[in-house]
Amino acid sequence: MKEFGYQRVFDVPGALALLDADAGARFLGGGTNLVDLMKAGVERPSRLVDVRELPLDRIEPTADGGLHIGATVTNSDLAAHPGVRRRYPALAQAVLAGASGQLRNMATVGGNLLQRTRCGYFTDVTKPCNKRVPGSGCPAVEGEHRNHAILGASGHCVAVHPSDMAVALTAFDAIVSYETSGGPGELPLTDFYLPVGDTPHLETALPQGALITGVTLPPAPVAALSRYRKVRERASYAFAIGSVATALDVRDGVIREARLAFGGVASRPWRARAAERTLTGAPAVGETFAAAADAELAAAEPLPHNAYKVTLMRNLVVAELTGLAEEATR
Repeated sequence: MKEFGYQRVFDVPGALALLDADAGARFLGGGTNLVDLMKAGVERPSRLVDVRELPLDRIEPTADGGLHIGATVTNSDLAAHPGVRRRYPALAQAVLAGASGQLRNMATVGGNLLQRTRCGYFTDVTKPCNKRVPGSGCPAVEGEHRNHAILGASGHCVAVHPSDMAVALTAFDAIVSYETSGGPGELPLTDFYLPVGDTPHLETALPQGALITGVTLPPAPVAALSRYRKVRERASYAFAIGSVATALDVRDGVIREARLAFGGVASRPWRARAAERTLTGAPAVGETFAAAADAELAAAEPLPHNAYKVTLMRNLVVAELTGLAEEATR
């Protein structure tokens, strides 16, 4: 591992100043992804700026009835929060589906959003990878890609984003707040992650040197009836090969509002807009749910060894929407 400096900070301006002064510095939250990448040689920061002591560890109601989640809130505290469990249950379920209890105790909300892909070619510095070394190639296209993307990928990168939490946040129109030395800013989570295109090494729309300070969930009554379901290759501590966050508002058998986001199938959490349009105003029956899944998955471009994900996601969407519709009638 490359030698690096370490400094703990206690205020946001101080944290930003350190990154402005050292282009090779990186913010450190729980370190559950960054430290692993440092050990593998993928990340080689000159300095770690520890932000865990910043006053960003609270979950508070907003004036309009939403929730604001500080960037250093741990995943465990987020999943256990009564307001999250009551008003956005799919978010609590998504967080609990990720990693182990020990890691959730360390991992932070801000760090979770910035975690990088677990593609084996990315984490192996002896292999080419456009995300790690732009222009070097993407061996996954012709190589091992069973768990890789079927939506929104390109010939330059077919890796998937690993976060469960971000999938649920995407379904609920979360907004990311950040600070730079030039002032504060906000990004809707749907715009936070950049499309792959021919620049997979550019992963987010955050300005250089920005520090995530929190995530705001707007009020969303539909989110009270929501679920997160994750399919993985073993029962625990595994990344998704496919997941879905779903929410429904059903009145008199008709879908008034629907929210869907997919995980494990694209380079970013995938907001299923086509599926939502198909569902809205339609009867809450199996045929509608299948049509919604088909509408979204029509854009899928699977590789030879991950075409199974199309069927998997179709079945997953139909099953979860059916379960929510049944719950709505109880």
